[in-house]
Amino acid sequence: GIDLFHKIIQDPNNRQETKENINDRFRMDEYSEDPNTISLYPAELYDEDLTPDIGVEIDEKCTEIYESTKGWGTSEKRLIEAMGSTTGEERKYISLRYEEMYEKELKKLIRSECGSNNFGEALQYLSLGPIETECRMLKKAVDGFGSNKVMMYSILCGRSNADMELLKKTYYKLYTDDLVSRMGGEVGGDMKKILMSAVQAAEEEFDPDFHTEDKAKEDAEELYKAGQGRWGTNEAKMAKIVVLSPPKYLKIVNAVYADQYGYTLFKAFEKEMGSLGGEAILYTLGMKLKPYETIAKLIKKACAGFGTDELLLTCTLIRYQDLMGHVCVAHEELFEKSVHERVKDESGGNYEKLLLALLNKVAPLE
Repeated sequence: GIDLFHKIIQDPNNRQETKENINDRFRMDEYSEDPNTISLYPAELYDEDLTPDIGVEIDEKCTEIYESTKGWGTSEKRLIEAMGSTTGEERKYISLRYEEMYEKELKKLIRSECGSNNFGEALQYLSLGPIETECRMLKKAVDGFGSNKVMMYSILCGRSNADMELLKKTYYKLYTDDLVSRMGGEVGGDMKKILMSAVQAAEEEFDPDFHTEDKAKEDAEELYKAGQGRWGTNEAKMAKIVVLSPPKYLKIVNAVYADQYGYTLFKAFEKEMGSLGGEAILYTLGMKLKPYETIAKLIKKACAGFGTDELLLTCTLIRYQDLMGHVCVAHEELFEKSVHERVKDESGGNYEKLLLALLNKVAPLE
């Protein structure tokens, strides 16, 4: 009862368990007392009024990029060294500064120099700031014949409210298109309900007076009912609970659910879902409760089966670059293989060198 509630609130690493398979539940040591949904965009990028203080290193990077592409032929090696060793925040400033210094948009330069193979595509994403990059990735996911649903849900689900608001605003600025209606037009069924909840940027703030154990019991029961053969009528309800709940509360719901029914929400959703909507909701739950493991599994998914999904691999490594230190540890624990090894196995040439440079910037191999 209430003891369980207080244990979870006060001690996120509590691992005492009464039912089977629940070591799953508290593999969340990464979290402090008050887990929030991870924001991917550096705080500085929210401050539109400030003229960014662009240091001399940024100018040096711009010069290096310019030097590696001028004249006949491009020095891919120099380009990889210059652009592969950057973070999202630096890339934002490089994209602004390059145009000021050389009167050419960096993305256009990269496209004309490197084309749109896997290597060129990755460099084009690296020629923009993190928010613009994700807008471009979403545009790529919905353009052309048939949309890339995995790309869509992995970018849109499990985001902080602040990130989502900024993403919608920037998407409109870039494409004069409403992100919500564009994404809604691409999908139907369960998937649509989940994505439409996700893009509302309506995750609640944790409030102990509202997010009580009684409420958690009600929500756990709702989720159980929806999953027991009634999948098909209640996805919107399930999506709403998972998408709107702050991680700290979702953790309580997960614990209550496990106590009540003998397995965690992760297991419950895995059992019920063979659909993309199911994948999307499981991904949302994962990004809120076990983000590093969830990202590690996405990297594995990009490399699973026959042939690699290079677009998904590129986008995942670029989008989550800042978290890769933690993700590499989770990946190794889950799959007994480093992310670096996986990249080496799945890619080659300059494309491989570029992905490894991005990884090594934040999680260098010992």
